[in-house]
Amino acid sequence: MAMMQSFGAAEVVTGSCHLLTLKSGKKIMVDCGMFQGKNEEKNLQPFGFDPKEIDILLITHAHLDHVGRIPKLVKEGFQGKIIALRSTMDLAEIVLLDSANLMQEEFKTHYRKAQRRGAEAKVTAPLYSVDDVKALYNLPVQYPTYDKPISIEKDITATFRNAGHILDSATIEIDFIEDSQKKSIVFSGDLGNHNDMVMPSPTFVKKADTLYIESTYGDRNHKGIKDSEEEFKKVIQETLLSQGSVLIPSFAIERTQEILCILKQLYDEGELPKCKIYLDSPMAIRATNLYNLYHDELSKCCNDILERDGTVFDFPYVHYTLKPDESKKINEEESCIIIAGSGMCTGGRILHHFKNRIWNPKNSVIFVGFQAYGTLGRKIVEGAKWVKLYHEKVLVKARIHTINGFSAHADQSELIEWMENFETLGNIYLVHGEKEKQKIFKKAIKAKLPNKVHIVKEGEEIWI
Repeated sequence: MAMMQSFGAAEVVTGSCHLLTLKSGKKIMVDCGMFQGKNEEKNLQPFGFDPKEIDILLITHAHLDHVGRIPKLVKEGFQGKIIALRSTMDLAEIVLLDSANLMQEEFKTHYRKAQRRGAEAKVTAPLYSVDDVKALYNLPVQYPTYDKPISIEKDITATFRNAGHILDSATIEIDFIEDSQKKSIVFSGDLGNHNDMVMPSPTFVKKADTLYIESTYGDRNHKGIKDSEEEFKKVIQETLLSQGSVLIPSFAIERTQEILCILKQLYDEGELPKCKIYLDSPMAIRATNLYNLYHDELSKCCNDILERDGTVFDFPYVHYTLKPDESKKINEEESCIIIAGSGMCTGGRILHHFKNRIWNPKNSVIFVGFQAYGTLGRKIVEGAKWVKLYHEKVLVKARIHTINGFSAHADQSELIEWMENFETLGNIYLVHGEKEKQKIFKKAIKAKLPNKVHIVKEGEEIWI
């Protein structure tokens, strides 16, 4: 029998890493992502398997928690074939190079400080380097297209479906034959929100003997998109008209593009006070350029805007700040909108803007994405009175808003609806979620579907 093991995203949201071992000995991995938040130290630990033995790596999409450890995988011996959408590989290159550079800069900072104490040997080296990222792109890659099965080898195929989560996101079906019996296992990847302005709705899948499904928001339903847009507009208008600034910690991929679309809509409708909007994230700027390049993967709404304006995301108020000097000049602005990474406030330019503005009650912070346990973003959302920024304690007096209706993840009802559309569905396995939320999701599934539902533990052997 075939066996599944999850070496990440098991009872936690991040670190996606799932290994399918077929009876023939063929090893197929789905994703190899980075742990974030309280589990970050796990990135430095051994994988739990031998990277040299992996034959195929399938990638669902280019978020760091799904691709962030691939250079480490290659560094430690993976020499197999990668199967991923072309836009996934382009976007992953941006994400991984940014990750490598950030780790290198962090290492240099810690090393300099350690030198003063004579403790250089205790400084942990970066997980991987820019050269390790480049080595990944020397491996053979096969580019599928949505909904067309591709042959991995005799009696094994993979089919990528649009997951509607971010540019390039995929649900992956693996079909194989063992002992003359046809089997199918489906990895949902991260499924998108039906109300997303930028991405189309996730594609329904018809058959799965075994389903691995994400459960990030399995415990709740999002606020309606209209209510979320109205709340967003109200915060923007009230803050700007009071001469305050709006800080939006945003994920560079998808969330930033959706926020730009919403702001552009407010501008077109005359409901956005005159201001400067700074997209202060080199990675988000590069990602936005890729979204424009691969616009045919976006929603009909985006393509209608492109046809009308010749651009999906640009309008006169928007300014792109690639260079550090340009970013620093934003401090001179008294009332503006700043979109900056990282989305969970674990690094990036948003920290500088927090240091300069989060202590001022005239300003507002809008969280528009999931904040993993242990991250600075989660602490602020949960009501921290002060935060530590660059070794300095800073009061949190800005108004804090969380608007989850913009989430790129499907909520509980959407996840269940997606499962209800299977014509044939076997056992359901929950991954990519916090354990307590998965318990709530499991109960909700069992109230709607007759299938066996199991919360996957890290390293657990599941025979399929």
